[in-house]
Amino acid sequence: MQKFITALFYFSLLSCFGILSCSVRDSDTLIAHPNVLFIAIDDLNDWVEPLAGHDQAMTPYLDSFSKQAVNFTKNYCTSPGCNPSRSTLMTGLHTFNSGMYSNYQDWRKVPRLAEVPTLGRYFRDNGYYTAGAGKIFHYQQVDTTCWDEYFPSQLQPMPRNYIPDGAPVNMPKFTYMYNAFDWTSIPISDEETGDFKSVNYVSRQLLKDHDKPFFLACGIYRPHLPWYVPQEYFDRFPLDQIRLPPLMDGDTSDLGHRARELITRGGNYHRHVVEAGQWKQAVQGYLASVSFADAMVGRLLQNLENSQYAENTIVVIWSDHGWQLGEKMHWRKFALWENVIRTVQMIKVPKGIRELPAGSVTGGTTESLTSLLDLYPTLVALCGLPAREDLDGQSLVPLLSDPEREIPRPIITTYDFADYSVRYEDWHYIKYVDDNEELYNLEDDPNEWYNLAYSGEFDVIRQKLSDFIPKNAVPLPEESLIELQEHHIPPVKSREYYFSDERREWIKRFEIID
Repeated sequence: MQKFITALFYFSLLSCFGILSCSVRDSDTLIAHPNVLFIAIDDLNDWVEPLAGHDQAMTPYLDSFSKQAVNFTKNYCTSPGCNPSRSTLMTGLHTFNSGMYSNYQDWRKVPRLAEVPTLGRYFRDNGYYTAGAGKIFHYQQVDTTCWDEYFPSQLQPMPRNYIPDGAPVNMPKFTYMYNAFDWTSIPISDEETGDFKSVNYVSRQLLKDHDKPFFLACGIYRPHLPWYVPQEYFDRFPLDQIRLPPLMDGDTSDLGHRARELITRGGNYHRHVVEAGQWKQAVQGYLASVSFADAMVGRLLQNLENSQYAENTIVVIWSDHGWQLGEKMHWRKFALWENVIRTVQMIKVPKGIRELPAGSVTGGTTESLTSLLDLYPTLVALCGLPAREDLDGQSLVPLLSDPEREIPRPIITTYDFADYSVRYEDWHYIKYVDDNEELYNLEDDPNEWYNLAYSGEFDVIRQKLSDFIPKNAVPLPEESLIELQEHHIPPVKSREYYFSDERREWIKRFEIID
C-alpha cells in the first residue's frame, strides 16, 4: 500500500510539472489554466487562403489551421501601424482611450498605458511562465516586465535578418523612400533566417518540462518589408503569371484631400513602382514572403503537435494590420481602407478547458465584426485569470462556441489623432481630419470603388455611423513622440496641427496631389 501511495505521489508530481502534459486542472478534471501559444505575423493582409484576398496566395498551413480553429473573417486592427496596433492589443486599451495613435510614439511614454499591465505581464503576475521571440511589441519598445525570458534578448528582441549587398536591389531608390521598400530572393536556407530562429526558440520551449502553465509568444517578421526570402518561395509564383490587384479608372476622383494625401505622400510610391516596371515583381515578393511566413507557422504548429502540450494549449494566430500593393494607387499601410485595417485572426481552443469544455468549433467561421482588442479579454477568460473591467475589447468566447452567432457592434479604427474608420454590418464609413467622408457598402462594393457619402441616398446610415465616433478622444501626448527619420511623416496631433503652416511646409516635400 505504501508503495502504491508513493507511486501515486510521483505520478501527481510529474503531472504538475508538465511531464505528463497536465496543465493546472480543477476538481472536475477540466483544465483551469491552459497554456497559450501566441503567434503574430507582421504586415499580413488578407492574401491568405482562409481570407481569399488573392487567388494566387499559397498558405497551406494557415489554411489547415483554419479548418481546426475559428476563423474571424471580419477582424480589424485599432490602427493601421505596427506600433499602435500592437501596443493597444497588448494593453487592451484603444487608441482614443489611451492617446497611442502613431508609429512615431514610444507607447511606454504614453501616461495612460504606463498604468496598465500588458497581456504578458498579466499572465506572468497570475502564475504563468512567459517567454517569447521576435516582434511582438514594436521593435525595441519591449515591456521588460512582460517576460521571464526572451530571444534573442529584451534589448534585441528580433534575430538579425539577411540583407543583400547593395540593397535596395530591385526597387530604384527615390527621395524619401523607406529604405526597406525592396524585394528579391536571397541565397540562404530557411534555417538561416531570423524568423526560423524565432520559431526554433519557441519550439525548444515546447520540448521543456514546465512547472507552470506557459504563455509563449512568437513574432514572425515577414511579410514585413523588405521582402527578402529564400528562392524557393519566389519560384512558387512565376513572374509571368502574377495577377495584379484590381484598379478602376477614376477610383480616387471621389476622395477628399486627406485621403489623396495618404495615397501620394512619402514620395508617391505607386508612381515610382509603376515607372520602374516593378509592380508585378513587388506582388511576387509579397506573395513569396507570405508563403514563407506560412511555412514558419506550419513548422511551429507541427512542433506543438509533436509535443506533450498539444492537448492543453490554446493557439492564437493574428496579424497586426493589412497592406495595400497598388489598390487605390496606394502602397503600404497607414490608411483606413478595408484591406489595410482587416487582419488575420484565428483561435483554436482544445477540449477540456474549464471555460470552454467542448473546445472551439472545429473549422468554424464567423462573420461577426471583431477587433484585435478582443484578444486580451478572451485569453483572460479562457485561462481562468481574474477578469478586468477596464479593457476595451469584448471576450470572443461566445463566438468560439457558436461562430454563426450574430453580435452587432461597431468596430472603430483610427489613423493618427483624427482620422476614423467605422465598420458596422456591411458598411464602412471613414471620416478624416479635414471632414471629408467616405461610405461604402462592402456587400455590393468589396473594392471600395464607389463612395456613397455624398449621394444623399444614405444620409441616415452615414449619420448613424458617424455617431459611433468618440467625442472626447484622449489627446496624443507630446512626451511620447520619437525623433523622426527622413522618410517619416509627422503624426497629426490635433486638428489645429493638421491645418498649421508647420505641417504644410513638411508635407510639401511629398508631391501631394491637390
